[in-house]
Amino acid sequence: MKILVINAGSSSLKYQLIDMNGEVVLAKGNCERIGIDGKFTHKTNDERVVSKEVEMPNHTEAFTQVKNALISGEGKVIDSLSEVSAIGHRVVQGGSKYDHSVLITKQVLNDIEDFSSLAPLHNPAHVQGINAATSAFGSDIPQIAVFDTAFHQTMPPKAYMFGVPYEYYEKYAVRRYGFHGTSHRYVSARCFELLGKPDGKDTRVISCHLGNGSSIAALKDGKVIDTTMGLTPLDGFMMGTRSGSIDPSVVSFIMDKEGMTPHEIDELLNKKSGMLGISGVSSDDRDIAQAIQDGHERAKLAWDMRTYDIIKYIGGYIAALGGIDALIFTAGIGENQSKLREEILNSLGYRGVKVDLEKNSIRGQEVEITTPDSTVRGFVIPTNEEIVIARDTQELVNAIK
Repeated sequence: MKILVINAGSSSLKYQLIDMNGEVVLAKGNCERIGIDGKFTHKTNDERVVSKEVEMPNHTEAFTQVKNALISGEGKVIDSLSEVSAIGHRVVQGGSKYDHSVLITKQVLNDIEDFSSLAPLHNPAHVQGINAATSAFGSDIPQIAVFDTAFHQTMPPKAYMFGVPYEYYEKYAVRRYGFHGTSHRYVSARCFELLGKPDGKDTRVISCHLGNGSSIAALKDGKVIDTTMGLTPLDGFMMGTRSGSIDPSVVSFIMDKEGMTPHEIDELLNKKSGMLGISGVSSDDRDIAQAIQDGHERAKLAWDMRTYDIIKYIGGYIAALGGIDALIFTAGIGENQSKLREEILNSLGYRGVKVDLEKNSIRGQEVEITTPDSTVRGFVIPTNEEIVIARDTQELVNAIK
């Protein structure tokens, strides 16, 4: 079975075609700047590359580019679109209604659209992507929605509720949802295997998805009990351009002083804050690290603020879990930034955590980075959200045959 995995954004469409016989990625690519000027990149597993600037006024035209690249020209990997058995879509917000992946029906599509108020930058793009896939591949091909929020639906009310009047939960579903669910799900499952407890029972694990967007999830007996992101991905600790959690009064204070609209303050907190806003250098962790080497004080402040926040969240989750068996690092920064991992693990030295400096220097590979006598096991586990989506898609398609 060959499955096309789709991650549609407002002006982008990322994809992978995966042969589930061996879980081989046959091709992957990205349609960028949809509705602007358009750039298309397609790479095959034998390293053929197609890259071109092409006008893509909408997602339907982007899918046309994907179709053509898969079945013809220099990047051809299949003879016919009929070889694609199903399409799996990453969907950011599934509300509290969806705690698992589902076959996309008209009702599911309507629900995804209805949840747009909770994810205005993402869910409308997913709807466009699903409709474009239907136009491009036809209505007979099964399409599956895999929700970012689903994995976090095991949180108890005491973790997901906010301290605002209960009526806003009843009227507008204001609560903590959590994100990066497919990533936390993949790496935690692998961690359970490494711990010798594949079902996750009797485990206390903290998963750190550290990238330009970042979140931490606490898992007990294989299920999420808390996570840092909230109603939106803005919550939690400081990220590349996101502020993370702040005193809510800061929002109204700045709005009053600067005469900002709700949209403008949202832009400020989501796109101009975080590592970028504090350092004044960049949102990219590599640029921050270089600036620190060059003696840039604000870059060092940004680094220290983020590290301190992460350590506080981990400490709180250890208390909530009643201890910790393993700590996972994943995503772009988590998989590659050894210095940050070392600082975080060293902060747990009081609990008997010991870092293996040689193993911790490895980048982008699965590796245990604590010593054999460490009281907590630390792992770097590269994430693979696409394979989670593909596996769910395969399972659901097989179930409806």
